[in-house]
This record gives sequence, C-alpha cells and structure tokens, in this order.
Amino acid sequence: MLFVLALAAGTAFSQELRVNTYAGYVFDDKVESYYSATSYYDGKILGGFRWGAGIEYQLPNTTKAFELQYLRQDTTAPVTYLDYDGFGNDVKNTTFDLSTNWIMLNGTNYFPVSEVAEPYFGFGIGMAIFDTYNPDNKNENGATKFAWALRGGSNFWFSEKVGLKVQASLMSAVQGAGGGLYFGTGGAGAGVSTYSTMYQFGFDGGLVFRFPQ
Repeated sequence: MLFVLALAAGTAFSQELRVNTYAGYVFDDKVESYYSATSYYDGKILGGFRWGAGIEYQLPNTTKAFELQYLRQDTTAPVTYLDYDGFGNDVKNTTFDLSTNWIMLNGTNYFPVSEVAEPYFGFGIGMAIFDTYNPDNKNENGATKFAWALRGGSNFWFSEKVGLKVQASLMSAVQGAGGGLYFGTGGAGAGVSTYSTMYQFGFDGGLVFRFPQ
C-alpha cells in the first residue's frame, strides 16, 4: 500500500505547468484611519465577487509549487471621512467605487492523499493596486500597497489534466509604512504616519488545468 501511494505521489507531482482559474466571494472588511486631528476615515469595503487566474509551476519530484496569480475585485466602500475645504472641516458620508487588482507570487505545498484529492496550503506576497472613485465630486485616484495572503483548500481531479479547485483565503493589503490608502475628497491618496490594514476573507472555486512536462 505504501509503495502504491508513493508511486501515485511521484506521478502526480512530477514536473508540470498548471493554469488555475478563480471565481469566488469576498466578505466585508472594516477599514479606518485616524492620522491627524483634521484627517480621518471610517467605513467598510463591501464584499462581492472576485475573479482571476494564475500560472503555476510544479517543482520536479516534489510537492511544492510556485504560482504567479492575478485577482480582480470591483466593489463599493461606504465611508465617513473628515474633509478640509480650506476654511474648516466637514464630516462627509460617501460611497466610493473601489477596484482592487491583486498581483501575487504564491508558494504552495501539496499533500497527496489519492489520485483524485489534492489538499494544499500556501502563502503569498505581492501587491494590491487600488483605484478609487468619489461620485460626489468625480475625483479618482489610486495607490499601490504591499500585500500578503494565506490560503488552503484542495484540487479534485476529474481526469489527468482537468480538475476543480476549492479554497479559502485571507488576503491583506498593508497600509502602513510610509503612508496609507485613504478615502476623502480627492478619492484616494497617501496619508501621513498612519496604519490601517485591510483583511479580506473569501472562498474561491475554479478549474485547474495541468500540462505535464
């Protein structure tokens, strides 16, 4: 039995290239930043649909792989913020349009249990690119932040080359270290001496295609 499992693992984890597709739901996340007496925001990034794809390289004769991944989410963010107009401060409530592009380099370790089920766990680092639009004054802006991710799930193979991916993930964009993404009159920009990190928990599913080398 051990010989059969070892043989199956060696066959499943030989050198290969994979294409992963992703589609899932991301839950709401509260965000806030109070970085001066005249500048703050408090609100949430609403959950919604997230999609993307990745190219993954399986290291020869190991259970480890590396993936270059792209994810996209379009949502809204109802935010209360303090606006300084040159004469005084005004508290405003705005629902911003927010688009986030995640570009991640993921490391994954697989745990072979059979030729069908392929559980895995992984960690990734990369960047989150934000584009924010303020519908009140038509201003838009953007910011790019360091990002990291944790994920775990399993592939379920229908055949030798096509399978179903199911996973849960936690992704974070770190807003500190030299400024942060903020919501305000200008849309989004760089704050001063602030620290506000977003955490997005979600579930994803998609098809996996593998191409043995």
